[in-house]
Amino acid sequence: MAQDNTLVMILAGGEGKRLYPLTKDRAKPAVPFGGRYRIIDFVLNNFINSGFYKIKVLTQYKSDSLNKHISRGWALSPHINQYIDLVPAQMRTGGAWYQGTADAVYQNMFHINDEDPKYVCVFGGDHIYKMDVSQMLHFHKKNNADLTISAIPIPLSEASEFGIIEVDDNWRLTNFVEKPQYPPKPMPNNPDMCLASMGNYIFKKDILLDALIEDAGIENSNHDFGKNVIPMLLNQGKNIYIYNFYSNKFAGMTEAERGYWRDVGCVDAYWQANMDLLVANPELNLYSNKWPLRTFNYNYPPAKFIWQEGDRIGMATNSMVSEGCIVSGGIISKCVLSPKVRINSYSQVTESILMEDVNVGRYSEIRRAIIDKNVSIPPYTKIGFNREEDEKRGFYVSPNGVTVVPKGAIL
Repeated sequence: MAQDNTLVMILAGGEGKRLYPLTKDRAKPAVPFGGRYRIIDFVLNNFINSGFYKIKVLTQYKSDSLNKHISRGWALSPHINQYIDLVPAQMRTGGAWYQGTADAVYQNMFHINDEDPKYVCVFGGDHIYKMDVSQMLHFHKKNNADLTISAIPIPLSEASEFGIIEVDDNWRLTNFVEKPQYPPKPMPNNPDMCLASMGNYIFKKDILLDALIEDAGIENSNHDFGKNVIPMLLNQGKNIYIYNFYSNKFAGMTEAERGYWRDVGCVDAYWQANMDLLVANPELNLYSNKWPLRTFNYNYPPAKFIWQEGDRIGMATNSMVSEGCIVSGGIISKCVLSPKVRINSYSQVTESILMEDVNVGRYSEIRRAIIDKNVSIPPYTKIGFNREEDEKRGFYVSPNGVTVVPKGAIL
């Protein structure tokens, strides 16, 4: 059912510093994931599959590739007032770029006034998950909430890494603590778990607008929803409820997918989330036709695997290989290949992510690496075997030993 009285605003202007160098030339939501997707595709699919068709994507940082991806791959029907609009930073309220998540929406309040919805969804564009958002909206309406925040249960031991939400037995917000250094209050009926904010909000329109105007007038505010706006609304006694993401169900959901949500904000988390897709029954199923995952469709030929002559074998095991790839006499294992990757003879690539237009030369060996797009790897090259050598060549090596070769690097 279409949610015609709701406007969606997706925050997609983040710089993604912890994901550098993958964000050297692109915004974090535009970083490829799972071979042929971009990170932002997941939140867009969540809303489209949930019946939300009025979507504004707020962009700012190095948004060119993000703009191209959405404009080319995400066309809805304007004839029936369906749209996914790109909204670049326009400095309408002064001469500054977005100063925080709340300021990004504040600078675009005219879109809310023009559309005049009853509810406004403000969601981040940089997480990997599936969610039927209509269930959260139903929860919001049922409780006559001024604001509803989605939260995911996490172990108490991980609380210091997230914005933590404390609730009463009716799931009303009682406290919001950003990355607490002390054990927070456990969630209801589970003493070992607490609730982490997912950064996804549903507001009554008037509550949101009033809060943004008030926050904008506070000189020392960070103009951030988590740090400023939510505590302000809590102090004002607003009706704030917490939606338990673990209770969310979507069409075709497997039990393994229940509560799946990943913050791929650093290289190690990003690499691991891609590797998780390669097991036989992954927590995130990309293949369900009941909850389709749309993206821009490339007009490339099918993937091809060639040569079986002695030890010259074109073979892939436990891997995802996108269209346009050619595995020509080389071997890949536990890899994610974006479109138009070529693996040449006698090369071996393991536990790696190769983005579009990567060419791996003969006899090369690569392991635990992320090779960004448009990189040609010369024959006999080794990557991912020696941290010091990789760092000397100017490559970033993560704390867990994942080597990142940046976009367009010349080896």
